[in-house]
Amino acid sequence: MVVGVPKEIKDNENRVSVQPDGVHELVHHGHQVVVERGAGVGSRFSDTEYAAAGATLVDSADAVFAAADLIVKVKEPVPAEYHRFREGQQLFTYLHLAADQELTEFLLERRIDSIAYETVQTDDRKLPLLTPMSEVAGRMAVQAAAHALESPAGGAGILLGGVPGTPAARVTIIGGGVSGTEAAKIAAGMRALVTVMDTSPARLAYLSDIFGGRLDLVTPNRARTAAAVAESDVVIGAVLVPGAKAPKLVSREMVASMRPGSVVVDIAIDQGGCFETSRPTTHSDPTYVEEGVVHYCVANIPGAVARTSTLALTSATLPYLVKVADRGVLGAAADDVALARGLSTVRGELTTAPVAQAHGLAYRDPAGLLTVG
Repeated sequence: MVVGVPKEIKDNENRVSVQPDGVHELVHHGHQVVVERGAGVGSRFSDTEYAAAGATLVDSADAVFAAADLIVKVKEPVPAEYHRFREGQQLFTYLHLAADQELTEFLLERRIDSIAYETVQTDDRKLPLLTPMSEVAGRMAVQAAAHALESPAGGAGILLGGVPGTPAARVTIIGGGVSGTEAAKIAAGMRALVTVMDTSPARLAYLSDIFGGRLDLVTPNRARTAAAVAESDVVIGAVLVPGAKAPKLVSREMVASMRPGSVVVDIAIDQGGCFETSRPTTHSDPTYVEEGVVHYCVANIPGAVARTSTLALTSATLPYLVKVADRGVLGAAADDVALARGLSTVRGELTTAPVAQAHGLAYRDPAGLLTVG
């Protein structure tokens, strides 16, 4: 198979979907890898390294798409890339379709066979291709919040951990999954006063064990969430419903109850966001003020630390990518139930139920498609 690696074009997205040693592995398995020149530069991988690994370097994204059977990306295709896809091409990347009806309809119309990184799921319910970026986003969310609290950034002028004789900032994290746990580690490490809210008693018990009582752990309801938000200097939304649009757990009224110059960080913005006041931002223009509160809603948070993120992401994706290259999207999904759970669109049909529900579209159980694939 010909595997295509285009340069990412989302704002300040410096990650790359395959690093040079991944090219070497794919070539070893008998595949040709076509890489756009400069695709790895933002992650500090040179064209020379790709060439040495066996890649064919081309001068444009158009050339990558024209040559490739399988397109491998980091972020979802944006409208400026749509014209490059040909009917029946295959795609392996983050998609977040529940928050993007235009992209969903495009993939169906163009009959793209796609697997979304974020919905590949193992039997133990883990999300192996989402986890490394959730870890990065959770840790970076606290860095972003600490910066946004600074006076020049429009914040309240509060040091997250305070100093002796002054109060530390209060940080509430909604969602105790991977990104929420990583955010709690950094916030607690910076000596903030941290509360984590999660609906799972088992998850709260786990967090109690690993943090040794250093966090306030709360089972949320609407009143408890409202009270915690009103008292917080920082609220981090770390909610995840795999494949589905994020629920709006923090209302505009709750945000308006926060002190002026407080900060919210919406890690769930890729899936539509969990604050009613959230809208996607970019690394070029990361924040805005709504209801007197600074909002950080960057849709590709890990792209800011591209080298770390690329190394973490591609280490996770490569074994799955080899399977997809060896057997194609349908063949790989038939062989690997984790990949089957990641199927998003196949032969013009939508194969993920939460996305179908989000957009009011027809859903097709992929099992029937796999038996004929």
